[in-house]
Amino acid sequence: MSKMFSEENKAAFCNPINLNNPIAVQVLGICSALAVTSQLKPAIVMGLSVTVITAFSNLIISLLRKTIPNRIRIIVQLVVVAALVTIVSQVLKAYVYDVSVQLSVYVGLIITNCILMGRLEAFAMQNGPWSSFLDGIGNGLGYALVLVIVGFIRELFGFGTLFGFNVIPKCLTDAGYVNNGMMVMPAMSLIIVGCVIWAHRSINKEEK
Repeated sequence: MSKMFSEENKAAFCNPINLNNPIAVQVLGICSALAVTSQLKPAIVMGLSVTVITAFSNLIISLLRKTIPNRIRIIVQLVVVAALVTIVSQVLKAYVYDVSVQLSVYVGLIITNCILMGRLEAFAMQNGPWSSFLDGIGNGLGYALVLVIVGFIRELFGFGTLFGFNVIPKCLTDAGYVNNGMMVMPAMSLIIVGCVIWAHRSINKEEK
C-alpha cells in the first residue's frame, strides 16, 4: 500500500495539476482550450473526458508496453486512444446530448490532443500501470483546471451566467452593466489563457 502512494506516485499525480501543468507549463492542448471554453459546462465535460481518456490510455499502453514492437508503437497508441474516444463520445451522446452537440467535433479531435500522445510516449511507455494511471489523471485534471478557469471567466463576463443561470444582479443591469461580447469570441480565450499562464508562472516561479 505504501508503495502505491510513494513520493514518486504522488509527484506523478500532483505535479501536472500545478508545477508541470500541461497547458500553463508545457503549453499543450491549447487548441481545444480555446475552442470549448465559451461556457463553463462544456469546458467541464471536455476536461473530464480528456481526464478519463488520458488515464485509461496510459494504463492500457503501460500494460502492453513490453509487447508492443517499437516500429508500430505510435499506431498502437492511436488505436487505443481512438477506441477510448469513441466510447466517451457515445456516452456523452447518450447522457449529455446537449453538451455533446456543443462540443461538436472537438470530442473526436481528442485523438490528436498532444497531451495524450505526449504522456503515452514520455511516461506510459517507460513506467508501470499504476503510476501511469496516476500520471494520466493528474495531466487530465491539470488540463481541466485551466479549461474551467477560462470557461468560468468567459461565461460570467460574456453572458452574465454560470451553467446557464443568470448570476448578474438586476440592480447592476439597471445601473447600466452590459455583458462583454468580446468574451465569447475565440480571440479573447487566447488572451485569457495567456493571462492564466502568466499568473501561474509568476506564482510558481520560486518553486521551479
